[in-house]
Amino acid sequence: MALDRRQLAACIDHTLLKPTATRSQVAEACRLAREWGCASVCVAPRHVAGAHAIVAGSPTKVCTVIGFPTGASMCEIKVAEASQALADGARELDMVIAIGALLEGDTRTVSRDIEAVVSAANRVPGSIVKVILETAALTEQALVQGCQLACEAGADFVKTSTGFGPGGASIEAVRSMARTVAGRCQVKASGGIRSAQAARAMLAAGATRLGTSSTLQILEGWEPTP
Repeated sequence: MALDRRQLAACIDHTLLKPTATRSQVAEACRLAREWGCASVCVAPRHVAGAHAIVAGSPTKVCTVIGFPTGASMCEIKVAEASQALADGARELDMVIAIGALLEGDTRTVSRDIEAVVSAANRVPGSIVKVILETAALTEQALVQGCQLACEAGADFVKTSTGFGPGGASIEAVRSMARTVAGRCQVKASGGIRSAQAARAMLAAGATRLGTSSTLQILEGWEPTP
């Protein structure tokens, strides 16, 4: 946890997914992410190409969302969305799991969705997939099962929340996710992380990546601990 601000920034996906976001606001978010060296800037699919033009040549990647925010798109639509995003320059895909299918025990649908998007990402070197579980909508059993299915399907991360669901990231959910994946993939905490204290708590619980729109506030409030 003895991270300096730059090291912390490298764990952050600076996020702007408001449906009202304009091109100028997205460009500002991209410049902030690039300036601080964030892991990625996470924007809606329509903004991927523009974001890529701004962060190109820097360590900051472009991240976008697939099947967002409900996860209820058909598998073929998620794959088409992922493929277009990759063609436009995205290298990180945060896909929403088929939440209803998971809750009703339809593991085949859940796995097929994830495997298909992972397969699309694997065709572009350096691309990764994060699976959004929407943890606040799940039972503990469904949360564990979702993590297991994501790992088995080849996902690189499991992620807590869309930020548009019934709740954001919780310490308990992150701990459960980290315990379940047991190093097979990583954990991204996202949703309601707005302070350095909250960021520290999520990292301590087992997250290795944070999704937030409050990046600057978190970084300015961050004090490394010995």
